[in-house]
Amino acid sequence: MLVLIDESGDPGFKFKKGSSSHFVVSMVVFTDRTEAEACSAAIQALQKRLHVFPEFKFSSCRAEVRDKFFACVQEFNFSIYPLVVVKRDIYDHALRLDCDKFYSYFVRQLLSSHQSLLANAHIKIDESGDKEFKKEFVAYLRSNTTHASIKSVKFKASKNDHLIQLADMVTGAIARRYSNKKDNARWYEMLSSKILDLQEIR
Repeated sequence: MLVLIDESGDPGFKFKKGSSSHFVVSMVVFTDRTEAEACSAAIQALQKRLHVFPEFKFSSCRAEVRDKFFACVQEFNFSIYPLVVVKRDIYDHALRLDCDKFYSYFVRQLLSSHQSLLANAHIKIDESGDKEFKKEFVAYLRSNTTHASIKSVKFKASKNDHLIQLADMVTGAIARRYSNKKDNARWYEMLSSKILDLQEIR
């Protein structure tokens, strides 16, 4: 089992100064490693064909690039498990003040909701935070998820990992659905058959 995790939005609560209204974290799950490798190779080939460098990022891709990306990955067998936090409805003082705690808490919420997917799982997370945060985050995951059989947890730079880029694009498309921007549901709809469980936290 390969589990890719990425987020969209930010953990801030200064909405009048640009903080996002929602925070989205998603798991992209491949049950077959060969399928994951084939999907990664397809994304790499598309990247070269479209001259997208250094990486696919939902926030910076043009609409036509997003269209081609999601059309490319649709043929592969993976599932998406998103968690959407409606931040205006979060009143916990600690979560509002500590960005790392906010991030860790909601990733743990997502993982805890899908314990069965973590059996023998290799988890890769978009690289963020300093060395100490990463160390604490891994320990947090292991101590706060009941499944003891997580094989590994690794932080990967998205520019070096096409499946982390997939997680970024997927999560960006889901977050876009909650915005008031043009075509807000366009790419979500391309993924809808792969979204097995969408949780909203209020």
